[in-house]
Amino acid sequence: MTNNIIGYKKMKTIMVNGNSLAWEENMNIDVILQRKNYTFKMLIVKVNGNLVKKTEYSKTIVPPDADVQIIHLISGG
Repeated sequence: MTNNIIGYKKMKTIMVNGNSLAWEENMNIDVILQRKNYTFKMLIVKVNGNLVKKTEYSKTIVPPDADVQIIHLISGG
């Protein structure tokens, strides 16, 4: 028995804090934050180990298979 799948496309994903998220064309940091419901103001974001400035979130296109780390900063004393 052969397994012929015609037109099958593997879904592209990214990893966000160790969890898989479906990737889409032109996906940027703002889209990821919305999808993951991150609303905290003080965040550090890295894509494949590279720090992304908050002013660059909407301009930073995340490639498929990227490793995205989103870290909440907490202050206190």
